[in-house]
Amino acid sequence: MPHSNQIFLLSEHRDTYKTLLAEKNLPDLCLTDEPEAAQIVLADPPLLSQSLDEFSQLEWVQSTFAGVNALTSPSLRQDYTLTNVRGIFGPLIAEYVLGYSIAHYRHFARYHQQQQNKQWQPHLYTSLQSKTMVILGTGSIGCYLGNAAKAMGIKTIGMNRTGIPTSGGEFHQTFHISELSKAFEQADIVVNTLPSTPETRQLLNRQTLSHLNKALLFNVGRGDVLDEAGLLFALKNRWVEHAFLDVFEQEPLSVEHPFWKLPQVTITPHIAALSFPEQVIEIFADNYLRWRDGFSLNYQVDFEKGY
Repeated sequence: MPHSNQIFLLSEHRDTYKTLLAEKNLPDLCLTDEPEAAQIVLADPPLLSQSLDEFSQLEWVQSTFAGVNALTSPSLRQDYTLTNVRGIFGPLIAEYVLGYSIAHYRHFARYHQQQQNKQWQPHLYTSLQSKTMVILGTGSIGCYLGNAAKAMGIKTIGMNRTGIPTSGGEFHQTFHISELSKAFEQADIVVNTLPSTPETRQLLNRQTLSHLNKALLFNVGRGDVLDEAGLLFALKNRWVEHAFLDVFEQEPLSVEHPFWKLPQVTITPHIAALSFPEQVIEIFADNYLRWRDGFSLNYQVDFEKGY
């Protein structure tokens, strides 16, 4: 009889994953409810971070999220292979960023208000075709967004840790992260898609934001890349005209937080790009077959780098 591999599911969508896994009918894979029996865990990182030590046989964790910072803290064990999900969030992030950008520049919320008052009043708008978008991070999300923005006539500038342009031509220019001020001086729209690492923490602060002039700022990467006090100062000085924030240092955002009351801030509850279980299971199934056959896994996370 073939040796069976035990998998433990630890997700707020556990029932959905259980059903999808059964449908996949993967060879030599059995579900277990005993942490100490599992070699494989499919998990939401924040949930797993609290019980990691219970998994004594652990060899591989497939994260259901792209962001794995809950598991990369040096205080947690790192004696297993960690993979995340990639390649599925680009279209969702692009819809979010371009949707809100269009709504802003074309005054859609204002017309909605006017309709309530039966008020006929046109307003001048600008087209996205005259805009420059700076995208922090040139991974799969940044590249997909770059292409989508380019297709709408936006000039795209990518920023990464090397300053080396991507091969797909998604960006008109690519800057090294140290040249942030140079890029920001040209920016109408800034989008952060960066992961949380020691280098990116508080990268968007009073000093760096001061190089903007009435820009739109999107944070769809990680909450701690943005210094929240720095953003409040930037809004006051109109360096940032409007901030669209989907991620925060503390989630859920505290009811006392000043962001809630500011008309020039749009808050969404970490929904810009959800991990759809159907897509996660596709990635997992492909990786499981690789793992079973002894091949290296896709989307491995480097604990040192944090992504």
